Amino acid sequence: MSKIMSKIDTIIFDLGGVLIDWNPEYLFLDVFNRDREKMKWFLNNICTSDWNEKHDAGYPLAKGTDELVKEFPEYESQIRMFYGKWEKMLRGSIQGTVTILDKLIKSKKYKIVALTNWSSETFPIALKRFDFLQWFKGIVVSGDEKTRKPFQDIYNITLNRFDITAKNAIFIDDSIRNIEAANTLGIHGIHFKNPEQLIQKLKKHKIQLHD
Repeated sequence: MSKIMSKIDTIIFDLGGVLIDWNPEYLFLDVFNRDREKMKWFLNNICTSDWNEKHDAGYPLAKGTDELVKEFPEYESQIRMFYGKWEKMLRGSIQGTVTILDKLIKSKKYKIVALTNWSSETFPIALKRFDFLQWFKGIVVSGDEKTRKPFQDIYNITLNRFDITAKNAIFIDDSIRNIEAANTLGIHGIHFKNPEQLIQKLKKHKIQLHD
């Protein structure tokens, strides 16, 4: 008997790096007077991705900021800018992916949800700024759930909340770590690189985008 490919009925989008262009460099390159090496050192050693992800999983921003200032008092000003001027890290939407999302929504063939690592304290800013966030059937925000990708709990929360069968779902994320975690649960992963690449990957899953 030939193997039958599971019919995709759900598409799960990550937000930052897929639909929203967010990057700490947009703020800190100016903070460090366009000195990219100093900026990279700061982001790799002080306000690290691990530190940011702790807040994505629900840790209070003020508490995490104060703790880091105590550890690195000489960088107090820059540390407080991370969340104090957080909006400057948001450059805008990734329009090509928003167009793909729009076509998928209008096709009415798929359940469309989002799963994002995002602090519950800053996510309301994004909700006000990006209208397309209202298009989803629902959004699972890591800060609200007190866990984050790539931990299995947040994928299971998403599957259960929206009655999703893993083998019938595609998950789109710009982090290979998060894709691999989804794969272990049987979710089909697409490692996002750019909108054009995403269109080709969707076609491989028999998902056509029509105007």
